Amino acid sequence: MVNSIKQEQARKSQELQSQLSQCNNALENSEELLEFATRSLDIKEPEEFSKAARQIKDRVTMASAFRLSLKPKVSDNMTHLMVDFSQERQMLQTLKFLPVPKAPEIDPVECLVADNSVTVAWRMPEEDNKIDHFVLEYRKTNFDGLPRVKDERCWEVIDNIKGTEYTLSGLKFDSKYMNFRVRACNKAVAGEYSDPVTLETKALNFNLDNSSSHLNLRVEDTCVEWDPTGGKGQEKVKGKENKGRSGTPSPKRTSVGSRPPAVRGSRDRFTGESYTVLGDTAIENGQHYWEVKAQKDCKSYSVGVAYKTLGKFDQLGKTNTSWCIHVNNWLQNTFAAKHNNKVKALDVTVPERIGVFCDFDGGLLSFYDANSKQLLYSFKTKFTQPVLPGFMVWCGGLSLSTGMQVPSAVRTLQKSENGMTGSASSLNTVPQ
Repeated sequence: MVNSIKQEQARKSQELQSQLSQCNNALENSEELLEFATRSLDIKEPEEFSKAARQIKDRVTMASAFRLSLKPKVSDNMTHLMVDFSQERQMLQTLKFLPVPKAPEIDPVECLVADNSVTVAWRMPEEDNKIDHFVLEYRKTNFDGLPRVKDERCWEVIDNIKGTEYTLSGLKFDSKYMNFRVRACNKAVAGEYSDPVTLETKALNFNLDNSSSHLNLRVEDTCVEWDPTGGKGQEKVKGKENKGRSGTPSPKRTSVGSRPPAVRGSRDRFTGESYTVLGDTAIENGQHYWEVKAQKDCKSYSVGVAYKTLGKFDQLGKTNTSWCIHVNNWLQNTFAAKHNNKVKALDVTVPERIGVFCDFDGGLLSFYDANSKQLLYSFKTKFTQPVLPGFMVWCGGLSLSTGMQVPSAVRTLQKSENGMTGSASSLNTVPQ
């Protein structure tokens, strides 16, 4: 369009310049004719005067000035260079503008943290029927102050939430807290974020302590597997390791809370037939829960807790410093609770996953079917020292799930089963 206007301007300017030149020429010719007419007035002879008059008449008749039009040959009309915005104007007139949604308000009282799920509820400060959906963002953090704009972890996003609450389920609570924020969106734009809210998500997190496990156990963070070749070819090194490790705390051994290094005394790796591995986090207070799953072909395994003073030759359940349930699938199938070399046979089916509930302050250790939450057995005692999760495995493997809250069903069962559980003193003495 700019090029067309420039071309139009050049063309019109040229035509006007040409017309102006013609007018200048006609003006000059007219001035000469006027001078000739003025001189003719001084002629005295009638015949000469008549001849001059006829010349003046002919020249006037033929003069270009009388054939020129003083109207410009070009028009100032620019309509043919105008853009037609009628369609755009119509579209603009039909647009509907939406206000930016206000920031929602998360109500901490309506939020719920239970069973490794978090339900977040919010509301709009005023009714807005233009809201299309909400966007919820969350992140895990160990910072216990007001939520920070920048944190060590990025926000996770859940989009297109139609209601004013949302439940995150199947979470692993491997941090002390979770931050949440939400914003409303209409068809045009997203509004401002709500003020972030922090919810507590504390749970017991621990790994298996490879530094003191039996040499025939192959240990990763949350998995342990029997390895019959684990001790071969390492006997010479073992002596050096034990010598260097004696009196040295396990580098991973920690306690619930601040997780400071805990002294293991002079005990070396478990040895002999004590195919044992302990957790790296001591339980000193509170209620905690974790789950264990055995491989299908596992011939023998135990799950429980033990004091730090458990000897390197001691097997879980055969001393007064450990409590466990034991599964034996070799030669004959047995399922029993063990403590202080006493055994209580359990007349229940061995579950696929075993849930372990430890109430340190209440002196209660309970085992559950992790799927159905059926109570398998409970020890009632008084813990006089911090306890460590303990595991024994032979010819098979175990996998561990931590970062779990005490399930609501387990809390309910604990209340209903109070006073009706088995105890260590009721175990029948059986030669081991």
